[in-house]
Formats: sequence, C-alpha cells, structure tokens
Amino acid sequence: MIPLKDDAPRVGTPYVTYTLIAACTLIFLFELMISQTGPGQLDAFISQFGMVPARVSIVLFDQGNVPWSIARQLHTRYVTPAAAFLPIVTAMFLHGSWPHLIFNMLYLWIFGDNVEDAIGHFPYLILYLISGVAATALHTFFNAASLVPVVGASGAIAGVMGAYFLLYPRAKVLTLVFPLVFVFFVWLPAWVMLGIWFVWEFLSGAATSVAGRMGGSSGIAFWAHVGGFLAGMGLIKLFPSRVRRYYYG
Repeated sequence: MIPLKDDAPRVGTPYVTYTLIAACTLIFLFELMISQTGPGQLDAFISQFGMVPARVSIVLFDQGNVPWSIARQLHTRYVTPAAAFLPIVTAMFLHGSWPHLIFNMLYLWIFGDNVEDAIGHFPYLILYLISGVAATALHTFFNAASLVPVVGASGAIAGVMGAYFLLYPRAKVLTLVFPLVFVFFVWLPAWVMLGIWFVWEFLSGAATSVAGRMGGSSGIAFWAHVGGFLAGMGLIKLFPSRVRRYYYG
C-alpha cells in the first residue's frame, strides 16, 4: 500500500516538514556528488555518517574496545562515543537511493503537515528527532552485532505516523493498493491504513529476526519502523494539541 494524500485539513504552514524534506533532498544530492568523486568514496561517507549498531554496542558494553574479530571490518581498534552516537542523528538525513528518498518524503509530506499543525513547530521537531532515536534503539537491540550502516528518515517518519494515528484516526487516506496483479485506489480511514502498515512492519521485523538467526538478512530496518511508530504514539500524548480537529463531527 502506498498513501497518496489525505483529507485532514491544516491551518498553518508546516515549515519544519518543508525544511526536513528540503534537507534530506539536498543531502542526498550531496551523496550523489560524492559518489562521482571516486570508487568507494560514497561507501566511506555512509560508513562514517550512517548508524552502525555494532559501534553502539561496542561503546556501551566494551568501553569502545573493538574485538579483534571485527576490527578489520570497522578499520579501527577503538570506537569513540562520538563515532557511535553522532550518526544516530546524521543517519536520519541520509538515503540509499532515489526510491528510498522519494517514498520517505512522500510519507512525511502526507502525515507530517497535520501533526506539525496540531502540536506546533518545535514540539513536532522534537517528536521527529526522538522518534528517530527510538527507532535506532530498537533496531540496535535486535541487531546489536550488525556492521551494516543504517540510513534513512523512515524511523523518524514512522514516529510522525504514530502520532497521526492517534490524532487523526478517522481522517481518510487515498491509498494505492496492488494485491497480486491488480492495482486500484481506495480511501481508507487512517487508523486502518496505518494499522495495517504497522502490523506488516512488526511481522516483517519478527520474520527478519528469525531469518537472522538462520543466517539470513534483510536490507530494510523493520524494527526501526516499529520503534519509531510506538515512540510517536507515546510522545504525542506529551504535547497538547493546538488545533481542534473539528471536521470529524
């Protein structure tokens, strides 16, 4: 399912949402420039500024001392707290491909403006960032030894979606649905569309955890999406709503 637009009206201008979309887009264009500077340059950039769960685990449990078994992969014998934790923030603004960026920004465009309108610009930014951190935390919990850098705003955006789920449950979302070979458009209540999305992410996360124990892997951080969504649901209760969602009647 792909959301295309919603019918929830807003009053103010979502400056923070626009800024986040612009920042992610500009940084991705910068990534493309780096990729043209030479072989391996983008990989090195992503390795430095993407969030690597193993680095966090090493700082938390091994005081930064890298075990010999993975020192070669990390190209170091010691991980500083800055190298482990700063990428938790920088990774939120990096993306791995055009589709990765476009779909993330689409979700942020559809759901972010209303959440920002409801709670205000600064609380919305705080919710976004903390949701991203929570997403990283849950992903790291289930993938503590992973050396694969995690990039993307999807965990933070999942937090926005979790907030929207509670703020606008009866709003309608125009959704592109494509079961098997059929494609059609349908207006779904937000609680249905987002509820299905969350269940899918949770089940996918559980499946990847099982696959990981059997030697498999996935290129999608499903647990990050779950963690962000739950964080957004929790955080939205801390921020009083500025607008009355009167259109539900």
